[in-house]
Amino acid sequence: MNRQQRIHLYEIQNRAYTEGTVEQINNQWIFFDGETEEASMLDDLLQQEIEIFRFNRWKKGLLIETGKILIGNEHIMLRDHDVIRIRKQLIYSLERLLEGINDDAFFQFVTTLNSMNFSIFDCIYCYNHLSFLTDEHRKDGVNFMVFDNQDEICNVQHHFYYYEKKNDRFEFTINTGKRLIIEKLIS
Repeated sequence: MNRQQRIHLYEIQNRAYTEGTVEQINNQWIFFDGETEEASMLDDLLQQEIEIFRFNRWKKGLLIETGKILIGNEHIMLRDHDVIRIRKQLIYSLERLLEGINDDAFFQFVTTLNSMNFSIFDCIYCYNHLSFLTDEHRKDGVNFMVFDNQDEICNVQHHFYYYEKKNDRFEFTINTGKRLIIEKLIS
């Protein structure tokens, strides 16, 4: 699995975006979250990638100034009630953890999490013990993650042992009592 395949797996995650509409009120663009109905200033997203829904498809662009999106070489002006979506940010410790594990463990973890109806963007807590072991030749310990998909809670323990062999074991437990364990051993 290369970097491009990892990025693709990030892009197809459920709940990877915050979707809502924009309105111009008193010469200021306001974003209304479609799920929570919270309002925020669009100015807070300047120079960030956003997507706008036009002509029955999403167009990816850069918010270069309030009310103006750069898509390729074209400038698109926002209109009241345009639907936009903003990519959610991963919790920093989870992002570092996912970057730190090998491709096979990454793929197995993410696809198993997805099969249980959770997304990596559902993470509400991550303790990455692996990030504290950067200078050690032998690394072992446990990382803890909690995911909330609005219907269920999933706790994941990532037991790792990196020495002569690499061993990644993920223990998934959902609040309903369902448990699943996967293990990846690389010689």
